[in-house]
Amino acid sequence: MDYITNDDIETRLGSDRYIQLTDDSGSGSANTDVLDEARLGAEREVDSYLARRYAVPIDLAANSELAALMATVVLDLVEYRLHVRRPPVPADVVDKREAAIKWLGQVASGAVELPSAAALSANPATGLRAATTGDARVLSRDELSDV
Repeated sequence: MDYITNDDIETRLGSDRYIQLTDDSGSGSANTDVLDEARLGAEREVDSYLARRYAVPIDLAANSELAALMATVVLDLVEYRLHVRRPPVPADVVDKREAAIKWLGQVASGAVELPSAAALSANPATGLRAATTGDARVLSRDELSDV
């Protein structure tokens, strides 16, 4: 499942910049292979962080409230990936990428939750997680050492 399209990238960058950053042959049109590589790479990078806690890719059809957030994060990464092909990378593009990576790290660590109306599926590859219920421990290891 894709979080963004190449049209979203063009909207973010503007038509001139969209072509400039991808037209390696000088044809005057965007190279869709370059765009696809940058887009798919950024989407899988996002998934690599989210997979620590969630089943990926996130189903945006079932969690439409996440669509704009996911698009923004992926576009920040795509914009950086395209600019790095034509240095120097503008400082604001670097800042957006760093903020996106920091946020993704916080989501992966559990410090930040994805704002979803419905519970997101956990990644089944992370295995089982232990949980306890009931009253707190009555006797501790120290209390039992005197017996």
